[in-house]
Amino acid sequence: MDHMDDPVAVLRRWEDAGGMWRVLTSRAGDITVGLFRCDGGEQVDEVRSAAPAFAAFLAGRTSNLD
Repeated sequence: MDHMDDPVAVLRRWEDAGGMWRVLTSRAGDITVGLFRCDGGEQVDEVRSAAPAFAAFLAGRTSNLD
């Protein structure tokens, strides 16, 4: 991920392109989300942020399938 990008925009672009994402860790507001191929297989990148907007976007979801 380009770390200058908005993490919510990164997840939206990934999902729009057919990829899958899953929350890997969530500790004290710091959330790490793995970006996976469209078949849910190999992890190809990850997004990490403590931004309140990122947590609000996830709203307790653990993946884009929730």
